[in-house]
Parts: sequence; C-alpha cells; structure tokens
Amino acid sequence: MQHIGKCKRASKSDFTATGNAPRRHKNSTPQENSMTSQQIDYPFATRPEPGQTLEVAPGVHWIRMGLPFALDHINLWLIEDGDGLVIVDTGYGLDATREAWETILARFARPITRILVTHYHPDHLGLAQWLSEKTGAPVWMSNGEFLSGHAVWHGLAGYNVVSMVEQFRHNGLDQTRCAAFETRGNAYAKGVPALPATYRRIYDGERLEIGGRQWQVLIGRGHSPEHAALWCEEAGVLISGDMLLPRISTNVSVFAATPEDDPLGCFLDSISDFKRLPATTLVLPSHGSPFRNIGFRVDQLMEHHAARCAELLDACSEARSAGELLPVLFPRPLDTHQVMFAMGEAIAHLNHLERKREVRRRVDSDGVVRFIKCH
Repeated sequence: MQHIGKCKRASKSDFTATGNAPRRHKNSTPQENSMTSQQIDYPFATRPEPGQTLEVAPGVHWIRMGLPFALDHINLWLIEDGDGLVIVDTGYGLDATREAWETILARFARPITRILVTHYHPDHLGLAQWLSEKTGAPVWMSNGEFLSGHAVWHGLAGYNVVSMVEQFRHNGLDQTRCAAFETRGNAYAKGVPALPATYRRIYDGERLEIGGRQWQVLIGRGHSPEHAALWCEEAGVLISGDMLLPRISTNVSVFAATPEDDPLGCFLDSISDFKRLPATTLVLPSHGSPFRNIGFRVDQLMEHHAARCAELLDACSEARSAGELLPVLFPRPLDTHQVMFAMGEAIAHLNHLERKREVRRRVDSDGVVRFIKCH
C-alpha cells in the first residue's frame, strides 16, 4: 500500500492499544522512580513547545513538531556529537516545521554532523533533503527505507495509487471508497517535497559513535521494511521510532507489491527483541511521551494483536474479505485517510492468520479475495 501519512491505527483517538494513563510527576531517574511490572512509567510531566527542546538524557534533546493528521505530532531528537549535533528524524514537509527547525538550529548554533532517518514515512523523512542542503550534513538510513521512499515518491509499480486501489478492490473495498483514493493522487510527495539522491547506509547491529558513546542500530520490520531504532546502553536510552509507541499501536500494513506478505508476524518478532533491554530503559518514541517499562509495553502490544486476530477469526466462520471485515476491527466511521491504514491493517492480520494456518484464502467469482476459518 502507499504510505502517505501517519495513523498508527486509523486515528489516535479511535484505534488504540493503550498503556496506563501517564503518571504526572517531576523528571526523575530510574533509581528515584519506583516501577512495577504492571504499569508504564512516564518520567516527564512536560513536553517541549514548538520550536523548543527538552533534554531527556545527558546530551539527548526532545523536539516535538506538528502533523496535519488526527495524530497531530511527531517527536524528533537531537544528540550532542562533540561540538556538533546529530538529528534523528526530520518532520513533515510543512512551512511551520521548517520555521521551527530554523529557530532550533539558530539557538544551538552548532554544526550538524549527521541526519539519521529511522524510516521513510513522510513525518520522518519529509525534510531530510532540505536539512541536508541547509546544513551540509549527510543523510544516514537503511537501504530498505531509502529505496521504499523513492518507490513511493516516484509512484513505481506496486507502490503507487493505482496499485493500492487495485489491491483494495481485490480485497473487497467498495467502489465509492476506492474512487476516493483515485481522485486524491500521490499524497506522499506533499509531506516529502524532495528526496536525497545519496545516503550513507546503516546496517542492523552496526554501532554508531555519537558524542563518544556507542549507539547500536536495531533494524525492525513490519511497520516499514528496515526501520532503524537506536540503542545506547551507556545512556540507557532507546530511540524507538515507530516500532514501539506508548499509547497507540503502530500501523502494520500490506503493500500492493507483496499482497501475501506477513508484516504483522515480522512486527511481532521485531518488538519481541526489545524485551531483552532493561525495564529502566528510557524509550524515546516518535509519538507520545518518553516512557519506561519496555517489556510490559511489548506484552501489551502482543496481547492487542492477538485479540485483533481472534476477532477476525471468529468473523471468518463464513468467507469474508478485508473490506467486509473493516467494521469488525474499526466500528467507527472512517475518512479516506483512515480507510487506507485500516485496509492495510485488516489485510495484514488476515495474512498473518493464513500464515498460521488458521484461515485459508480463496478468490471468488467476483474476483475478491476472501478468507474462511480452517476447520
């Protein structure tokens, strides 16, 4: 499917896998902050205002930028790198985001040594080229994310609107909703005005030295092809990007180019690896607030997706398509932007159930793929 915005379930308010409500208290250290296995801990009572930063760990600064979606913000990060700074993610291509960056860069008045991009989605990659041209810093990202960004931006086969609409039609989405996508066109380029033509490739397990500390690249799959999280054991910090969010579940969708793929299985395998990190790890997510108790959050997400699969399995006692099953997963009305994520996610869960041999697919005489429970 064509990823053209941010939803992480079709809207922040409607489709969530929530953690406990934030504990509002002053900033604290792991030792000062008692934590049980049954809660997510939010150590910061405040968040940075637009154009401002908040230091959340020694040499690590939190930036919060606006987004033109129901999910209305993204977290970006600055890491001190000797006399310079490393940018992690860049924001959506909006004038307000550029203005905020101008303010922040002027305040720090330090050279940018690298621009690290966790993945290709527009709120992360959107202004990477603009910042690179402005600062002279190179863009660092994984190969899968660089190539996927170019595939979607240039509308290549399997990654364009025509392919996405055909995929949705083939999976039972009604003609009215399909037509809405056809008239909208390629919205990805709105959030990513320009793409870098060159980049420095980063690899799973690679250790990047930033500010005299080692940051290990942890590649995760499912939300995007090769999403890069960054783990610094010395600082006790994980920049999780979109792979691990504290209050909403990350969108996991199937591309038209790989219609029978199992991105949900990849996502669950990827986040399970985070459980090896200490509970006191400060997780810096792309949306929501920094938090601790990483293993508990992973367990919540595992349970959430298991429940989603169980709902679909019950509904597949008769053959059903992803389009017909949208009300099962998303009972509230959906706008066009939300339908894109909802369809991708419904297909992903059905493909996962098929991979587990709990349902089987068939193509009916109307050309629609439907799934039925295995007996």
